[in-house]
Amino acid sequence: MKLILVMFYAAMLLMACTTTGKPASAENAYTAASTYQKLIATYPFIRIASQTAPVSVKVIKDIPYVSYGDRKVQLDLFMPAQASAKALPGIVLVHGGGWRSGSRENLAAMAIRLAGRGYVAAAISYRLSAEAPYPAAIHDVKAAIRWMRSHAADYHIDPAHMAVAGGSAGGQIAALVGVTNDMPQFDSQAQGSQISSAVQAIINIDGLSDFTSEQARRYEDDPAKKPSSAGAWFGGTYAEKTALWKEASPLSHVGKNTPPILFIGSAQKRFSLGRDEMVQQMNALGIPTRVVLIPDTPHSFWLFDPWLGPTVDAMSEFLEWEFGFSP
Repeated sequence: MKLILVMFYAAMLLMACTTTGKPASAENAYTAASTYQKLIATYPFIRIASQTAPVSVKVIKDIPYVSYGDRKVQLDLFMPAQASAKALPGIVLVHGGGWRSGSRENLAAMAIRLAGRGYVAAAISYRLSAEAPYPAAIHDVKAAIRWMRSHAADYHIDPAHMAVAGGSAGGQIAALVGVTNDMPQFDSQAQGSQISSAVQAIINIDGLSDFTSEQARRYEDDPAKKPSSAGAWFGGTYAEKTALWKEASPLSHVGKNTPPILFIGSAQKRFSLGRDEMVQQMNALGIPTRVVLIPDTPHSFWLFDPWLGPTVDAMSEFLEWEFGFSP
């Protein structure tokens, strides 16, 4: 009997270690519920945006899109339930959480509303800093874009019209993914693949555009935090990893091939650092860019009503304009 119990618990342990979901070590302190508790006293009118899909939206959960040994990184796919006569634009959504927390479920409400507008949206997981430091998350998001494009026929996605979007740390990641289109050093799975991970539009929601400015480092390189969120992701402080802090700044990669970018910002200026410089550079290059500010909002506003509505409105209007798409 004891031997049977030992074998049973050993089997259960093995199953836990080889799960295809989030790794057991992944921190998940950043959720809509935990953020709500922090904000409700100041914003008593807010409510957590619903993650329940209506019958008009089809949801396919827990799809593995890239593997590293036994580790399978997953996404949830949201699309119109009714088949469309035309292929639909795809959008990869990247959650926030300081590069070390959060989960793809945080963007389910946004994905549902985008699917309701006629998009195929993938809310993705990616390797957080405790599991794999920078640039692993960038590799993962590019792999998710490639997965979407490679499965375009299966899910009625238009591979010529792909966007990447994210909030907070996810906004910075999304922007960096987009501005490094076709740069092999940022795409570890590119070698040998005929499928592009390039996107045609970027949406950065309250994500940092520059890690290196003095003002940004006051927050992101705070010596009282050992390490800071950014420091944990880069594996060192700005002084120790200066080149990485610059390399990970979307501002550092603006060029003639940069895709159009929509910036959606809160009333918290900390998270817009580097944005104005990016807009200035893009304007000089003739690259379309828009800035939409959601007034009187905290960071993480996109997790809540009444702010998710205008956020999705801005996203949809931008993509309709850039892609020539009408639902």
